[in-house]
Amino acid sequence: MRRVLVANRGEIAVRVIRACRDHGLGSVAVYADDDADAPFVRMADEAHALRGATAAETYLDMDKLIEAARRSGADALHPGYGFLSERAEFARRVLAEGLTWIGPDPAVIEALGDKVEARRIARRVGAPLAEGSEGPLAGPSEALDFARRFGLPVAIKAAHGGGGRGLKIAREFGEVEDFFRSAVREAEGAFGRGECFVERFIERPRHVEAQILADRHGHVVVLGTRDCSLQRRNQKLVEEAPAPFLAPDQREAIETAARRICREAGYVGAGTVEFLVGADGTISFLEVNTRLQVEHPVTEETAGIDLVVEQFRIAEGKPLALRGTPAPRGHAIEFRINAEDPGRGFLPAAGLIERFTAPFGPGIRLDSGVESGSRVSARFDSLLAKLVVTGATRAEALARARRALAEFAVEGVPTVLPFHRAVVDHPDFASERFAVHTRWIESEFAADLEPGARPPALATALLRAPVEIDGRMVEIGLPRAFLRLLGSGTFGTTPLVAEPEPGDPTEVRAPLPGTLAQWRVADGTRAGMGDTLAVIDAMKMETPVAAPLAGTLRRLVAEGASIAAGEVIARLEPDAS
Repeated sequence: MRRVLVANRGEIAVRVIRACRDHGLGSVAVYADDDADAPFVRMADEAHALRGATAAETYLDMDKLIEAARRSGADALHPGYGFLSERAEFARRVLAEGLTWIGPDPAVIEALGDKVEARRIARRVGAPLAEGSEGPLAGPSEALDFARRFGLPVAIKAAHGGGGRGLKIAREFGEVEDFFRSAVREAEGAFGRGECFVERFIERPRHVEAQILADRHGHVVVLGTRDCSLQRRNQKLVEEAPAPFLAPDQREAIETAARRICREAGYVGAGTVEFLVGADGTISFLEVNTRLQVEHPVTEETAGIDLVVEQFRIAEGKPLALRGTPAPRGHAIEFRINAEDPGRGFLPAAGLIERFTAPFGPGIRLDSGVESGSRVSARFDSLLAKLVVTGATRAEALARARRALAEFAVEGVPTVLPFHRAVVDHPDFASERFAVHTRWIESEFAADLEPGARPPALATALLRAPVEIDGRMVEIGLPRAFLRLLGSGTFGTTPLVAEPEPGDPTEVRAPLPGTLAQWRVADGTRAGMGDTLAVIDAMKMETPVAAPLAGTLRRLVAEGASIAAGEVIARLEPDAS
């Protein structure tokens, strides 16, 4: 390999570009319109525009990515995580082009990426499993039939993909069918495939996973465990390694099952095998992520290994240097810094980062995709950066984390930093009783966090133009407002579109920018106060919009329309008194 095309964006693109540099490889970035001025684009040795705004038009467009590899002369491709990283079809396309695919073989991605087939493999090797459907379900009614047969709660899960997209937990029979439809929509939007299956959900579980590496010489090594129980909307917020407070037999069972599953599947590369651990000690196989995980840095810090460089070495056909699970070097905790407002129920937010000041000092690592002046787009994931804190013990890591989180400052968009500062002092997380579980944030975290300032929407319409850079024609996108500022002599002031202020209480306003994915109440139909009227798709997650009062709904926006934060999408005609 000589030159790697990084088929991703944000902090993972930065991470892979840095590993390319460390390993002596050239790097090629690709970018959507909103990412034209992102740090990863500047960091790469070369960057190519994908000529589009949405994920479907850019990072999910296989043809554009392959064409960018051809134009740039890349001979390898790293998919990062999310987007096409777990699409066997894309891996086959990359290999058919004569490029090196930095990941598992397509057939293995297909087998393990299909969560139903992954369960069959896990069952063959004796891994612990919860009861589940035999395959993807035909529709919502079958999901409801399963729930009635096996009981609640049930997990509705996308059969393809991961990262919490297309995952819904139904605790009432009345939720099952709507949650199934929502999971299908999320899966289609995130992975291009909407098949979903159902399984019994272990109540109040911990989320524990094992990191593996496997080469083409028959070596499969487990690098240790991670705990990822602190989640909201099935998306991880805090991860740590090694997973604390596991009994030796639990740790052994998890690592053994992970090794056997990957060996049985013929796995090659870096991957993660995930499990749920119930409060009663029950362990149940969850899924295999056939890619690098967002939380991989905590394993790197405790195992003393660069997982991305190891991915490169494996892709080059080299054997693993390790032959067994390394003893952990201290303890590491990762805090995801997302553009979300914990004071408003972790509502995603887009806007301009006016100030980004990261902490430094012993045991501090920051993997960031943004900086002061970066724009946060509503079209993509809310993850901005990852703060990774390492100490000789968990107690030392927590002490350093408190200091680092206090130093961390982000202004312009709300972030989850207030939550992180609260949770590192919460006895359920910080003490040895470790009482957190995957729904702890929704069900038991009770800190009163102040809502953040609402960021104004950004003007993002781009004017595309070909320019010549070092003898190569490259198409770039520039905001039209930016060009107007150049002409007016006021360059340096970022153009903003002010968010409308709340006014008429009968107006239903969008709480965040995104796409109106679905109306839940028919036009002209009465809705009660607090009823879910619509669902907005933003930052790859669905957010419900509740009725501010009771009344008859009059829709103003069609399904599928792009909407701005604060935009009036409907009106409610109050009931006659």
